[in-house]
Amino acid sequence: MSQTDLHEILRQYWGYEEFRPKQEAVIRSLLAGRDVAVIMPTGGGKSLCYQVPAVVSGRTAVVISPLIALMADQAAHLARMGIPAAFLNSSLPRPEQQEIMRNACAGAYRLIYLSPERLVRNDTIGWLRNVPVDFFAIDEAHCISEWGHEFRPEYRQLKLLRQAFPDTPIAAFTASATRRVRHDILAQLALREPDKYISSFHRSNLRYIVRQTDSKTQPRMLLTALRAHRDQSIIVYAPTIARVEDTADWLTDRGIPAIPYHGQMDAATRQKNQERWMSDEVRVLVGTIAFGLGINKPSVRAVIHLSLPKSLEQYYQEAGRAGRDGLEADCLLLWQKKDAGLLAHFIQAVEDPAERQRSWDRYRIMRNFAESDVCRHRQICLHFGETPKWETCGMCDVCSADANWLNAKPAEFAQASVSVPAPAPAAVSSADPELFAYLREWRGKVAIRENVPAYVILHDTSIHDLCGKRPSSLEELVHVSGIGERKAERYGAEILAAIEAFKTGARAAARNESGPSPTEATLRLLREGRTFEEIAEVRGRRVTSIIDHVVKMIERGDIEFNPAWVLPERRAAIEGAAARLGFDRMKPIKEAVEEYITYDEIKLVLAGLRRRASLSGAGSQPSPESDQLVER
Repeated sequence: MSQTDLHEILRQYWGYEEFRPKQEAVIRSLLAGRDVAVIMPTGGGKSLCYQVPAVVSGRTAVVISPLIALMADQAAHLARMGIPAAFLNSSLPRPEQQEIMRNACAGAYRLIYLSPERLVRNDTIGWLRNVPVDFFAIDEAHCISEWGHEFRPEYRQLKLLRQAFPDTPIAAFTASATRRVRHDILAQLALREPDKYISSFHRSNLRYIVRQTDSKTQPRMLLTALRAHRDQSIIVYAPTIARVEDTADWLTDRGIPAIPYHGQMDAATRQKNQERWMSDEVRVLVGTIAFGLGINKPSVRAVIHLSLPKSLEQYYQEAGRAGRDGLEADCLLLWQKKDAGLLAHFIQAVEDPAERQRSWDRYRIMRNFAESDVCRHRQICLHFGETPKWETCGMCDVCSADANWLNAKPAEFAQASVSVPAPAPAAVSSADPELFAYLREWRGKVAIRENVPAYVILHDTSIHDLCGKRPSSLEELVHVSGIGERKAERYGAEILAAIEAFKTGARAAARNESGPSPTEATLRLLREGRTFEEIAEVRGRRVTSIIDHVVKMIERGDIEFNPAWVLPERRAAIEGAAARLGFDRMKPIKEAVEEYITYDEIKLVLAGLRRRASLSGAGSQPSPESDQLVER
């Protein structure tokens, strides 16, 4: 296929004029039937490298992807561009799965997304033999290597693809693989003289800022960062489930609505929270590392870590969720020395001695990154085997003074002249911020209507381009970046109507994210006579988190201790132990009482005792939590 034809496909379906670096070369290798290994950073456009050849070939590309949510989003995005695609996993009803499998055998799809667990089933291999498969694309291929930071044993079984389909090309894609992991990927997948494409690991639009903090400075810096990125999508990574829920509630209490995401949530709540964030309904998501793999939201303007990640690869991948649209974004690492203890705990729990040693090696590299005064971008490039020709980047706290805005106190933010990160000037110079807000509001309504993430409708970069070009016809609309012919057909009339409405005075409604604070919500439910278990279910939290919240409210005087929360004989035992041992630490009291008395019961009783002592002057008032997060 000629270069002109490939560019026409790119314009027709994706609405872009040019390929990004290395994309076209990868596409041509796959069209030539070659095995391919692609190392391309997050935001570099890996998915387009296998989507375009699938469209051109007229056959089916089978994409192995690790996350169900990503499969659904990718398939929905492709469908809106006029590219038939499907995903197959256990979330679908059995009849729908069977229909997809029949359609695939008839060649109805250009792309089919499968999980590695689904692929290695015998019945799946048998079915795929009847599908016109053009090539296999392995996404997140670093998961296949035991040297990788996210090794998943089921990925090891993907080697059967070469055995079962010896003549079918295999393409491996990853964003975060060291030289050793790259070699392991080639060996495990038995790639045959693959064409290798390694892009630079330098994400020049990301601003890396690292700060060693403590329990007082970390919350202040977190608030400063979030207020510096008003109305923008942000991910906050916390090290434990307890910290995730505490942080989400703490931020919401301070006027920054945030939702939690972690592996102990029920699937429905977790999915709902992710969808609210993806559709821009709530802008801040606080998650554990369970959130992020494969997340494809392009307009994340900041990723904030509240502890040291377990490896530099993990940090590079998670921080790389920011700025996938190519515009500037911040990657903040707010770590504390005590993080070492938590990581050591996790590492010591690793049973395999070799893997435990690899974990320690990763930790030392990550710690050195955090404590070093060498350019952050340069450290990352060198870690992945790339030697930059430059010594300083101008986009990290080591190389630039622009990171000093993080030291501003939140109370001063409104008055201070803070160096707030901004999108790349070339992308926004002609954008009208009011029109941008109005079109984002329109996009959000369409996303809710169609039950898809907002970026599936339009990327922020496309909205910026709309603001600059202000098309008045469908012919002009297809020249907007990211709007191909099919999207112009589907949404063109609505987009043009929205622009016209803006011209005649329509504006975005003022966002009201406030709602009841977590404290108000919990107090209301307590006054209704709800149990802790019922409150946890209503608020989508763990029971322990609700009790911790109630403990803080008791100590602040928001609510009185209710004797009905703990059985009389248990309360008496706890109070007796506290009279002998004091009530500053729970562990001695837990060891002094009967085993069936729980930590939650002890926490509640001690909170009541501390509050009584502070009111009577017999003890000191707990330090205010206005600027501190509970550490557990």
